[in-house]
Amino acid sequence: MTQPTAHASDSAIEQTWRQLVATARRTAAEGLVVGTSGNVSARVGPLILVTPSGVPYDRLTDRDVTAVDLDGRRVLGTLEPTSELPLHLAVHRTREVGAVVHTHAAHATAVSVLVDELPPVHYMTADLGGPVRVAPYAVYGSEELAAHMLTALDGRRACLLGNHGTVAVGETPDQAYDRTAQLEWMCRVWLLASSVPGLAPRLLTPEQLAEAGTRLRGYGQPG
Repeated sequence: MTQPTAHASDSAIEQTWRQLVATARRTAAEGLVVGTSGNVSARVGPLILVTPSGVPYDRLTDRDVTAVDLDGRRVLGTLEPTSELPLHLAVHRTREVGAVVHTHAAHATAVSVLVDELPPVHYMTADLGGPVRVAPYAVYGSEELAAHMLTALDGRRACLLGNHGTVAVGETPDQAYDRTAQLEWMCRVWLLASSVPGLAPRLLTPEQLAEAGTRLRGYGQPG
């Protein structure tokens, strides 16, 4: 598939590419994106694998691997990287994460046009690092949007992009996707609770979130 790349084996590239494509397809299947909107990236050594621009996810194959270096230079593949490459590079340059998922999830986007921060309506807020901030709007694919996102993502594992969508990070594409889906669900809960006339949602306190965060660190199966 590829020529050997320093510090990134062909097998690691192939495996990560398949995970990336599977995650991208999940975002479409679960209605978190429409058409070819949204994008996914994953790091393999010095390489950033990214979904290509304008290509439906169900058409991607093992031959379509697209990768850039941290300077944004394409080093693998013939397809143009996602137009949101500056956003993905900004995360990978500043955070030790394995993957980034960006979507246009409907409920999350709706929240992004209403408030500056998603209130803590559910204990899974703790898994995202705290109340989810909204990055101010900037045109897609711009360095300005990437800068706004980094500020909103500081100390967090997900953020909202104003009038745009979501960004979530994780050790793997699956983990970043799961946080994206959780964020979309929490946004839906907040919108539903906020729509009841005369009532306001009860929010969790910092102490309650801290307790939940401690419990979540031990959640799941060992290893």
